[in-house]
Amino acid sequence: MKKAVYAASFDPVTHGHLWVIQEAAELFDQLVVAIGINPDKDYTFSLEERLGLLCETTSRFDNVVVASYENQFLVNYARGIGAGYIVRGIRTQSDYEFERRMRYINSDLDDTITTIFLMPPREIAEISSSFIKGLVGPDGWQDVVRRYVPEPVFEKFVEYF
Repeated sequence: MKKAVYAASFDPVTHGHLWVIQEAAELFDQLVVAIGINPDKDYTFSLEERLGLLCETTSRFDNVVVASYENQFLVNYARGIGAGYIVRGIRTQSDYEFERRMRYINSDLDDTITTIFLMPPREIAEISSSFIKGLVGPDGWQDVVRRYVPEPVFEKFVEYF
């Protein structure tokens, strides 16, 4: 069985994340979508909210499992759950440079786990959670944000802001 892990903060989950999840779900028998917890990072949504939103927005995929992990390198988490692949979304050149370096570090730690890069279509390539959070506030933000996030995430933004 081909098992992969796709990890991010998912604060919030975006259409870009869902594109990567859909593509990876087609490539692998099982995909673990994992929220990486960074204790030094301030999050808009709690871990429980992010887990709930991920479960809701990925429920159509029979082979996707939602989880979280903390205080370990992603490659070690992948090994611990029996995943032979790490999936990473590449939006920009700077993403590529960062992920390329991480791929080499991961390989130093465990060369049996393969990193797969997926590049989204142009129309969603610039979407990031940070970018979306930066759009919230000015008059009309709802019309803009709604375009880039799944409906349950949009509803959570409206509830918060």
